[in-house]
Amino acid sequence: MIAKAIKKLNPNAQFNITDSDINSIEWLNGTTPISVSDIQAKIDELPTAEEERQAEENLKASAKAKLIAGEKLTEEEANILVGV
Repeated sequence: MIAKAIKKLNPNAQFNITDSDINSIEWLNGTTPISVSDIQAKIDELPTAEEERQAEENLKASAKAKLIAGEKLTEEEANILVGV
């Protein structure tokens, strides 16, 4: 979850984390450090694993319904069906 939050804040960040400890982040290759409080705030905003699973199931159901009805899929719906 820490890595996901960091990548949301800075997609180009390079870092190491030891034992999933937010206080052990080592910033690499000149990456500007992100404060622990900013990372924690982003973690708190991210969906839980259950919320992500439910969103994926909802997207699959929407795509299936559209296919059956002969409607156009969104790119996100198409991607979920083909596993992209």
